[in-house]
Amino acid sequence: MSTPTLLILPGDGIGPEVMAEVRKVIDWFGTQGMAFEVSEDLVGGAAYDAHGTPLTDATMAKAQEVDAVLLGAVGGPKYDALDFSVKPERGLLRLRKEMDLYANLRPAQCFDALADFSSLKKDVVAGLDIMIVRELTSGVYFGEPRGIIKEGNERVGINTQRYTEGEIDRVARSAFELAMRRNRKLCSMEKANVMESGVLWREVVTEVGKDYPEVELSHMYADAGAMQLTRWPKQFDVIVTDNLFGDLLSDLAAMLTGSLGMLPSASLGAPMANGRPKALYEPVHGSAPDIAGQGKANPIACILSFAMALRYSFDNGDAATKLEQAVEAVLADGLRTADLMGPEGGTPVSTTEMGDAIVAKLGA
Repeated sequence: MSTPTLLILPGDGIGPEVMAEVRKVIDWFGTQGMAFEVSEDLVGGAAYDAHGTPLTDATMAKAQEVDAVLLGAVGGPKYDALDFSVKPERGLLRLRKEMDLYANLRPAQCFDALADFSSLKKDVVAGLDIMIVRELTSGVYFGEPRGIIKEGNERVGINTQRYTEGEIDRVARSAFELAMRRNRKLCSMEKANVMESGVLWREVVTEVGKDYPEVELSHMYADAGAMQLTRWPKQFDVIVTDNLFGDLLSDLAAMLTGSLGMLPSASLGAPMANGRPKALYEPVHGSAPDIAGQGKANPIACILSFAMALRYSFDNGDAATKLEQAVEAVLADGLRTADLMGPEGGTPVSTTEMGDAIVAKLGA
């Protein structure tokens, strides 16, 4: 069996710092007989500084060949004046587009030690563990026609919500497969009451559901879903929804945990020849250039992104769970990077100290 391959793209700002802690975790698994063939390259502003482009063709080709890509963060005020075509974010968007990463997985997990950080009552969010699957490459963000036109004496902004049956089918299957790995419960959210695209979405998801009789499928209007997420989020397990609603609902769900900077994400595409999906993993947080190089960054979101890679790209759920449990144990011990220091206090640690503590728990 070939050694699994991983391309690391640290990016900008705090990206290299948090990725250095992920490398420690990868090295630890290597000592346990779980080796990875790791390569590293540039993306975003770092790539622009070196090559005049946020993503070179050579790096793009590497991303297409490996089993998974792990990205840190891109962007920063240093690059604000650049032409739109070469802004750091264009590198990330090119990766998503050319790898055809159509299913965005955004978990909302609330560790018990951080339940007080949520704006909701502790009993509502403690132990929360849900997953939102957002369609990432179609919908209103990509539909045509679009633009700002002149009609009579005023301007009109136009965006088109457009989905094909195939686009809905493939993201629905990703969500059902994920539900099969979890608690076999899936809620599909759209606006079938007022949008034809929502009617088609519900019909296609229902049809796909016939191939997964073990999964309990329910449907909910997206606005009602937002309300229910803030009322009692633990009623959900996996949620699948379109690009626009997924953008909104995943941010809402993330903030239920009270720790947006703690959360990982995965973007998955079609299966490759080896059966694994094309995949890119990245923390939800940004590049935070204001704290770059100061040892204040929290590496947990990036480390948990690697845990998602272990589970979804490398078929090692046991290793993923072990890593997640190590993170939970460190937080339970009271270790806190600067972003996690709340009224209840804790033991302040640097970026590297947090990474070292997690590795130590892995070996405990």
